Amino acid sequence: MKLLYARTSPYVRKVLVLAHETGQAEAIEIGPVAAVPTERNPDTVGHNPLGKVPTLVLDDGTALFDSRVICEYLDARSAGPRLFPDGEARWDALARQALADGLLDAALLLRYERVLRPATARWDAWEAGQVAKIAGALDRIEATLAGPASALDIGAVATACALGYLDFRFPDLGWRTGRPAAAAWYEAFGRRPSMQRTTPED
Repeated sequence: MKLLYARTSPYVRKVLVLAHETGQAEAIEIGPVAAVPTERNPDTVGHNPLGKVPTLVLDDGTALFDSRVICEYLDARSAGPRLFPDGEARWDALARQALADGLLDAALLLRYERVLRPATARWDAWEAGQVAKIAGALDRIEATLAGPASALDIGAVATACALGYLDFRFPDLGWRTGRPAAAAWYEAFGRRPSMQRTTPED
């Protein structure tokens, strides 16, 4: 298997963290590609018409894309730990993954607005809307993590990668302020080897 990969992508990180946690990281070849939303990279588009990372190319040439699909594929083939639970716990884990991915969607749109869009064309209301989505997601994460510690599942992995992306790209947002439960949880989760080995770098 080959993972088309950008080191700064939080969605790629989610896939890699799951791969480490399920003992499959060594089975995945990493293929670095440039991932810029305003340019279509032929190395990626040849496998994924959306031109996005992560894209997982299987040994038979089949390509899987979207981090949620790739994570579930890897989890299904894991001979060890499973991060997609069964029964009622599955829906809770998937809902927490969706919340974390939604936070990341807003954060990436905010990043593009601040970095890629010309200053004269920026839309303050758009930026404020994305910041509000991030804050709302963080408040829900805080409320969720204020109870018993969550299990190691896809919801936890997605949440950790989302919070890590805020540290990486948006330290100015100060997401820990007023959210002690989420801050303490992330500090502990961030010490996992899977997180340490996948720390993003520019």
